Formats: sequence, C-alpha cells, structure tokens
Amino acid sequence: MLIAGVDEAGRGPLAGPLAVAAVILDPARPVAGLNDSKKLSEARREALFPQIIERALAYCIVLVEPDEIDRLNIFQATMAGMSRAVAGLVPAAAEALIDGNKLPKDLPCHGRAIVGGDALEPAISAASILAKVTRDRLMVKLDGVHPGYGFAIHKGYPTPAHLASLQQLGPCVQHRRSFAPVRVLLDQTRLF
Repeated sequence: MLIAGVDEAGRGPLAGPLAVAAVILDPARPVAGLNDSKKLSEARREALFPQIIERALAYCIVLVEPDEIDRLNIFQATMAGMSRAVAGLVPAAAEALIDGNKLPKDLPCHGRAIVGGDALEPAISAASILAKVTRDRLMVKLDGVHPGYGFAIHKGYPTPAHLASLQQLGPCVQHRRSFAPVRVLLDQTRLF
C-alpha cells in the first residue's frame, strides 16, 4: 500500500505563498536523516532535498498564492493545498498521513491526521523538507523582485525588520492582505 506524507511550510508569514508537499517514500531506497524541517539546519535541508526528490516513488509540491490565502483564509488554503498535493501524486497514494490534527474534507484517498507527524513519520518529514526548501528558495527569488522587504532573510515572517519595511514601503503584491499587520496598515492608508 502506497502511503504519502503531507506537510506545509509558510502558514505564519505575512508574505509569499504557502508551500504544501506530498511524498511517497520508497522503502527500498531510504533517505537517512529525515526529521521535522524546523529541527534541521538550512544546509541539512538543502542536502536532503535532492535525495528525497531522487529516491521518492512520487512527490508533488503545490503553492497556494497570497490571493487564494486571502480569499479562503489560511486554514482552508492549507486544506486545499494538501488535497491538491495528494491528488498530484503519480502513482496515487492509498493513504495520506497529514501533519496536524485536521484532515482536508476532499482528500482523494483515506487520510490520517498525526499531531507532530513531521517528527514521527519519515514521509511527513520528507514532505516538510520539500515544502520548506521550496518556499525558502522562492522567498529568496521574491527578494530580488520586491527589494527592500528582506524576504531573503526573514522569508516573509513578521520579524521586527519586516514589520518596519512594511510600514515604510507599504504592502507589495506578495503580502497577504487578510493577515492583521498588513490589513491594519491598509486600513490606515484608506483613512487618509
């Protein structure tokens, strides 16, 4: 039975897409050193990324853009991204192990939610790494497209430096308008 691990990166940032990955690992070609991406150094994640891609039976990485996050809300956008990532697997998974405590309603296969699964299930760890590396790389690219915000450094998270640049420059198209710091700033500019 083919089992996929599913995880996301980027629920908390004020800018950039949410990255969601689904991975079916090959038991005959294990990847050593898998863990929750947050517990690994950037260098370690970057080293594991190509190994996962090369050895997995299947993987799918989906980006949910800021406008969809604003339209659906971050929870629903995460659920939609997870369903899309699992649906994009070829061969298809018979079961999806989802990091967290909620399952998307429209998963294309049986699902099981596992709290802390990114540290417990190798397939979820692999998905966690693919999502995080993909999103981090994209935020570095977006830093060149939208200079001044520091996306390459903070990856869109609400750090003091990001909040200061947001205040100074205003939001760009990559900012999530439904997230409080951005929404408040937009509301203030509408008043004047």
